[in-house]
Amino acid sequence: MKAYEFPANVTTEGKIELPNAILQQLTNNQQVKVIILVNEPTEQEEEEATWHRLAAEQLLKGYSQDDAIYDTI
Repeated sequence: MKAYEFPANVTTEGKIELPNAILQQLTNNQQVKVIILVNEPTEQEEEEATWHRLAAEQLLKGYSQDDAIYDTI
């Protein structure tokens, strides 16, 4: 079995884009085995995301339907 390692992107449609250089090495209708490795967020990144989420929740808690009048200004 031969292995190729390369970075790839997931499109907004949820498809993985393969580099043309790799596609040229594969034959049509060939069965392949796919292994996907993704980077996990660090503890610091997770903590930062939690703080951002908490700040947004607290900000929205202070918003009332009466404040909607300011959206038209």
